[in-house]
Amino acid sequence: MGYISDMNDPDQQRLQAQITARLAELAAEDARGAEAQGVVALDQQMVGRLSRMDALQMQAMAKAQAARRQLETRRLKAALARIAEGEYGYCEDCGEDIALKRLALDPAALKCISCASG
Repeated sequence: MGYISDMNDPDQQRLQAQITARLAELAAEDARGAEAQGVVALDQQMVGRLSRMDALQMQAMAKAQAARRQLETRRLKAALARIAEGEYGYCEDCGEDIALKRLALDPAALKCISCASG
């Protein structure tokens, strides 16, 4: 037990709900992070060049976080598509089942532990 072929409807529904909840979290994080990615204004009240450099660094970090969120969003949406197609939980390399514990940790996993570590 513990493999996708043993997955029953509640297991699949739980994983689908987990994916959907994470997608909602990512959308909320994107909304909060949008302002930090904007143009860095030169504020004459600030200390000067170092403050602007800090602001630019914060902007770069916000953009990198947004890119990571977009990647995770694509992976999770692809997992939902695999669920809809009945292809969810099978390793893309060997075709074997992906363990439920692995899917619980990373519901967008594409490979079984053997193929992922090899």
